[in-house]
Amino acid sequence: MTWQAYVDDNLVGTGKVAKAAIFGTDGSLWATSAGYNVEPIEILKLIAAFENPDEIVANGIFLEGKKFNYLRSGDASIYALGEGGVTCVKTNKAVLLGHYAQNMPAGDSTVVVESLGDYLRGTGF
Repeated sequence: MTWQAYVDDNLVGTGKVAKAAIFGTDGSLWATSAGYNVEPIEILKLIAAFENPDEIVANGIFLEGKKFNYLRSGDASIYALGEGGVTCVKTNKAVLLGHYAQNMPAGDSTVVVESLGDYLRGTGF
């Protein structure tokens, strides 16, 4: 399966994620849904927050120039609310972004993104 297929089928295709992207842990774009334009500096700041979330706790996460307020994070996950919300999951080699719209249940979106993250970790990614 291609990285684009993971975005199209396993994330957006579920109907529980409005927009999605997969990046390498170096910030390189692997795949994105149509029209989801996360700036390189935004993803690099997000990747850094997995190690030290202080910046996003204080100032939020910016994706596509829009602010998302930090909710919580764990070793491999960051959750934030803005126009809808975003679930960010880090695997060994990738960072998954799943953006859900305001009319989508946050929990459903989180399960979809976290499940793909678990699968990719299990395959070495």
